[in-house]
Amino acid sequence: MIKVTPSGTEDTNTTQSGDCIRVSGVSPQNTGATKIWFGEVRNAPGHRSLPHHHAECETGGRVIKGHGRIYFGENYSEYVDMKEGDWVFVPPHLPHVEANMSTTEELVWMTARTPDNLVVNLPDVADDSLAGYRRV
Repeated sequence: MIKVTPSGTEDTNTTQSGDCIRVSGVSPQNTGATKIWFGEVRNAPGHRSLPHHHAECETGGRVIKGHGRIYFGENYSEYVDMKEGDWVFVPPHLPHVEANMSTTEELVWMTARTPDNLVVNLPDVADDSLAGYRRV
């Protein structure tokens, strides 16, 4: 059966990572989906997620608004930058930090993950250990 999640009724009781807010539009929690989580992820200006990974999930995303950076690798010393319209793939079990690189504009992503929104939060790191990151 087709299921529509009307705007404003999305599931907001999702696993969060610090200042990274996830809202579910299509998921087991609100549509009965069993093999996909699809939602919106927001970072306020100058805010970032905690270090985390998504267990066995494959993750695909697209930046809808803003300038994002994903830190990964040893001590989160590697990173990729993304801007509006860019697509990204994050493999399973990869520890990373998602950051909004703007101190004035919100960062908005659309994210699809299989099979669900699995989030494993890891110990935090100091902001100044993340190259170029500035908190508001």
